[in-house]
Amino acid sequence: MSPQTSDEKFTPLRSVLYMPSSNERALEKAKSIPCDGLILDLEDAVAPDAKPAAREAACAAAASGEYGRRTVTIRVNGLGTEWHDADLAAAAQAGPAAIVVPKVNSAAEVQQLVAAMEKAGAPDHTTLWAMVETPVAILDALAIARASERLSTLVMGTNDLVKELYAEHVPGRAPILPSLHTALLAARAAGIAIVDGVYNDVKNLEGFLAECQQGREMGFDGKTLIHPGQVEGANEAFAPSEQAVADARGVLQAWEDGRGSGVVTYNGKMVENLHVESAQRTLSIHEAILALQG
Repeated sequence: MSPQTSDEKFTPLRSVLYMPSSNERALEKAKSIPCDGLILDLEDAVAPDAKPAAREAACAAAASGEYGRRTVTIRVNGLGTEWHDADLAAAAQAGPAAIVVPKVNSAAEVQQLVAAMEKAGAPDHTTLWAMVETPVAILDALAIARASERLSTLVMGTNDLVKELYAEHVPGRAPILPSLHTALLAARAAGIAIVDGVYNDVKNLEGFLAECQQGREMGFDGKTLIHPGQVEGANEAFAPSEQAVADARGVLQAWEDGRGSGVVTYNGKMVENLHVESAQRTLSIHEAILALQG
C-alpha cells in the first residue's frame, strides 16, 4: 500500500505541514497552503483540555474533501495516553489518507495499531504513518517498516530523538546522522516512503534550506514542517530540477534508441538498467508534482 511503489501512482510528500487541530483559523488557512501533505495534529500542538474539540475538528476537516489533492493525515496521541483510543477510533472513521502515530517502537505496536484501525472501520485508503523518534525504534526500524502492508510511511521525529540520545541540535545533524541513515535503509528495504524531521528555527531560512538539501541528498521523500513559510523551500528542494528532468528524458530516449545495439550512452556516460530506473522515478515524481499543482 505504499505510495512510493513502482506499480502504484506516486504521491509527492515534499512538504508535510503540521497544523494544530485546535486552531480553526489554521485549519481554514491550510486549504490554500501549497504543501503536498498536512498533519492535522492532536498531540504536541494541542493542550490537554482542548484535545476533544480538536479531535472533532480534525476529523471533520479530514472528511470534508476541501483540501484538494493534498495528502491529509491526522496525528493522534500516542499509545498509552488517555486520548489514544478515542483519537484512533475517530480518525479511522473519518477516513483521512493516513493516521500518524507518534513513538511507534516495535513491529508489535504497528500490528496493534493496524488491528485497532480495522476494528474501528478505517477505509482501505487510510494507511498508517509511524513516527520513528526513539532509540529502540531506530534499532528496530526494519521490523517496524515491514510489520504491515498498511504501513505506508515512516516519519522522523528528530526533536524527540535528539532528546532521547542526550544529543544536541547542531548544523549538519552529525549526532543523529546514523539514526537517519538507519531509518532510510529500513524504509527503502520495505519499499515505503520516509519523511524527514522538522527544522525548528523558522526564522533561519538559510539553515532550513541547507537541511532540506541534506535530506534530499540523503534520499528522504520530503520534510515535515512547522510553519507555512517553510513550504516553498521544501517543495523546491525535494522536486527534481529542470536539468534532472531533462537528463531523465535524455536517458530514457537514449535507452530506447539504443536497444539491441549493445552499449548505450547519454552525454558520454554509459547507461544501464539502474540509470533507466532512476530516470523513470525522476519523471514519475515530476509528473506527480505537476498533477498536484494542476
